Amino acid sequence: MQRKGMLGLAFGLALVAGSAAAQELNVYSARHYPSDEQLFAGFTKATGIKINLIEGSAEQLVERIKREGKSSPADVLVTVDAGNLWRAQQAGVFQPVKSEQLEKLIPANLREPAGHWFGFATRARVIVYDKAKVKPEQLSTYEDLADPKWKGQVLIRSSGNIYNQSLLASLIAAHGPEKAEAWAKGIVANMARPPQGGDTDQLKAVAAGEGTIAVSNTYYLARLASSSKPEEKAVADKLGVFFPNQNDRGTHVNISGAGVAANAPNKDAAVKFLEYMASPEAQRIFADANNEFPAVAGVEPAAVLKGWGSFKVDPIAVAKYGENNPEAVKVMDRAGWK
Repeated sequence: MQRKGMLGLAFGLALVAGSAAAQELNVYSARHYPSDEQLFAGFTKATGIKINLIEGSAEQLVERIKREGKSSPADVLVTVDAGNLWRAQQAGVFQPVKSEQLEKLIPANLREPAGHWFGFATRARVIVYDKAKVKPEQLSTYEDLADPKWKGQVLIRSSGNIYNQSLLASLIAAHGPEKAEAWAKGIVANMARPPQGGDTDQLKAVAAGEGTIAVSNTYYLARLASSSKPEEKAVADKLGVFFPNQNDRGTHVNISGAGVAANAPNKDAAVKFLEYMASPEAQRIFADANNEFPAVAGVEPAAVLKGWGSFKVDPIAVAKYGENNPEAVKVMDRAGWK
């Protein structure tokens, strides 16, 4: 613990020492979590650099940066899902950066190989089940959800959702497009209802008896379980978490991440911001304030996540989700996934 504290102090002092040149940073963010206010405040406290925040969806912000061109004030783009980061990279929004700190702390599979973007927190896409109707030993893999035995029982978001596109992209990487398409068709056949709403809506639908299993990112259930609202805690109490594919490649995880904008007017400050996101302080905020898994080794997840137990993670490079995204979208269309 003492060693971690000293590392955190040294990291903070290093940030402060190099912060005089740029006193402002323009952050374009597609993350809309209250926890991020803590991240921004922590960065400003550590460096003295003021953050100007511009918010929108990933698509809106990428288009805005493209439209602004070389005169864009954007220094950093922050968003969720490697698929969105890859799309931004393809649009020319990012520039590669070199940082020994980031390369040391962020695992290679959670960052773009050339340094265009880095993942700072992860979320597992898991199977959530009705504890009164499904036993965990009945569950096994993502692939098994396409089995006819689950007909009319699966709740999942639309094909337009980037989380599902990235999940399918991982299946393309594992099995190829033909088997991935067969899986997608099986999911469509097993849906309890046409896709609607977000992950939280799928969880509430399972608790309400509309289906018996849902596919969801972990932090959505963690929010319900940690809620001060009795009705939300009651939903979480009915649900169990299952980490798929523990006997083969491991559970699918995705990232929240960021990169330095191509024409960043405050590049040095932007790199410092990315390095701060990998600091012990910021990693604790990701973990405790938003129930995401820290990307940096040695930082413990929040208590609610630890309560679900450890699990094997699919080691695939998350950049593959982006590379396979166009094919994943085509597969979902052919499968009739609305």
